[in-house]
Amino acid sequence: MFSDEASNQISAADVVAALVAADLTIAAAESLTGGLVAAALTSVAGSSACFRGGIVSYATDLKVDLLGVDPDLLLRVGPVDADVARQMARGVASACGSDIGVSTTGVAGPTQQNGVEVGTVFVAVCSPRQPAGTVQKFAFVGDREHIRAQTVGACMTMVSAAL
Repeated sequence: MFSDEASNQISAADVVAALVAADLTIAAAESLTGGLVAAALTSVAGSSACFRGGIVSYATDLKVDLLGVDPDLLLRVGPVDADVARQMARGVASACGSDIGVSTTGVAGPTQQNGVEVGTVFVAVCSPRQPAGTVQKFAFVGDREHIRAQTVGACMTMVSAAL
C-alpha cells in the first residue's frame, strides 16, 4: 500500500510540524516496530514540543500491564488484531497523557506467528477527532527490516490523516 519512495510518504518531519502547529501531543505503543516509530519522530529537531513518550510492548503481557489491553481479548484473538491495536493506541495516549496515540502490532517475520502470516500489520491511531480510534490492516511484503520500515511509514501517513 505504501511505496518505498520517500516522496510518496509522509515524513516524520511533516508529522512533527503538523502536531506542533496544531498544539497536539503524541505517544507511540509499539510491538513489531520495537521503538522505530518513536525513533523516527524524535529524530526530528523540535519533536520535544509534541512527542510525550512511548511504550514498547513486545511481550503480550505488557500490552495488558502497561497499555490496558483487555486480557480476554488477547486470549481470544492473540496480539495481532485490529481491536488490540486500537486498545494499544488508546492505552498509550492515556498512559503518556498525550492527545494522540499511535500503535503497531503485527508479524515482521521471518516466520508466521500463531497462524498469522508474515507482513500482517495493524496500525491504529486515536485522536481528538477519532477518540474511538481508527485502524488499518496491512499486508506488507519483504524482509523483516522492510516490513518494519513500511509500518513506520504507515504510522506517519495515518497520524497525518488524523490531524
